Amino acid sequence: MRTGSHKSPKQRNPSDFSAHPGRVSGFALAAGRLSSRVQSQCNKSPNEQSRVSKQVVVIGGGVMGSALAYWLTRLDPVSRVTVVERDPSYAHASSALSAASIRQQFSTAVNVRISQASIAFLRKAADELGSGDGARPNIGLREAGYLYLAGAGADVGAAGAGAGAGVEAGPASDTQLRRTHGVQKSCGADVVLLSPAELGKRFSWLNTSDLSLGSLGLSGEGWFDGYTLLTAFARKAREQGARYVNGDASSFTIEGNRITDVILADGSHIGCTHVINAAGPWARHIAALAGVELPVSARRRTVYVISCPTPMSPFPLLIDPTGFWIRPEGTKYIAGFSPADDRDDQPLQPDYAAFENELWPALAHRIPAFEQARLERAWAGYFEMNTFDHNAILGPHPALENFLFMNGFSGHGIQQAPIVGRAIAELVLHGRFVSLDLSELLFSRITENRPLREANVIG
Repeated sequence: MRTGSHKSPKQRNPSDFSAHPGRVSGFALAAGRLSSRVQSQCNKSPNEQSRVSKQVVVIGGGVMGSALAYWLTRLDPVSRVTVVERDPSYAHASSALSAASIRQQFSTAVNVRISQASIAFLRKAADELGSGDGARPNIGLREAGYLYLAGAGADVGAAGAGAGAGVEAGPASDTQLRRTHGVQKSCGADVVLLSPAELGKRFSWLNTSDLSLGSLGLSGEGWFDGYTLLTAFARKAREQGARYVNGDASSFTIEGNRITDVILADGSHIGCTHVINAAGPWARHIAALAGVELPVSARRRTVYVISCPTPMSPFPLLIDPTGFWIRPEGTKYIAGFSPADDRDDQPLQPDYAAFENELWPALAHRIPAFEQARLERAWAGYFEMNTFDHNAILGPHPALENFLFMNGFSGHGIQQAPIVGRAIAELVLHGRFVSLDLSELLFSRITENRPLREANVIG
């Protein structure tokens, strides 16, 4: 028997995975040799699985962990599910601080398929997540579309010049936009390419002088109330039998290739058959308790609330070639971008100077009416950025068969939570994906150094 804690594992920098694409750590190489066995376990049929009741500990009670708790208790009511959440107020949770949008305009087909399934769930969320007392959550889903814009040149401007801007700032040229459009259409996404003239006709408020192309989602894209979705999942999970514990996971008891106990900071032990890391931007620290290197970093993002006296409609969620995004929020707008200073774990304090110096000039150029815009307020939250390939990291670790991950969504986690929650529940209960094959996103691709890069990461 061995015990892992936050004091004992050797700490490594997760960015090593991307900084040295031809090299993985010795631990990862050793783990990789076990990946075929874990993959085989993931492909077992439900009839081959143990009939013993599962005792699942979910670390993190945000939208991802609560969606998982909901699906576990819905699909298998006899499973015992404990959700460990250190901040029941969710004051710093990415779920509560998210811009809460959903799109199908991704560069990888698996993300398009997840979003198509997710929008179907969100459209009927009131029915799916209605409680026994008759309360029906209203997540305020508004399908107003996404509008990706490509510049006439390939350069990325100031507002998108942060770390990794060529990937994180969205498409910088129509070549990229056409390539991702092909992926989306092959999956049946309802998207259309528009010339600058067509863009100007649809959106008279838009400056198209330096644009070459636009991609507009006609359906299945928009935004919603992320906090309401989070609380609806958590309430329904509790109603179905999940137990929420206010605590902080501090170590694990590990026997062989399995975690047998989660130990909290107060010294209490929770026995388990499975442990799921749903800790969002803190996921790397939870992984380190078991000696696992997870290439996920907490990257601060500021969301700016802006008012503008000029009415503009229709107004989809717009992603500019410079990297900023903006969408309506009630009678106002919210906007953000990937900052040049993109260090890990910065304090959650809004960067007001960046609005004046970088975002506002870019906004006013693209939308001339925003020359009269006013900054009302701002808040900051974390992206759980997967520095390896910007895609979700799912499923069991090759060396710890009952330690599962649902991390690294790089800004598109809240829109994927309804479907990823179900997928991880299926792995726990059946040993394989049942409703949607997400095997491209398994942890094994990290240890085997097989990146599946997502180019359309916003902010």
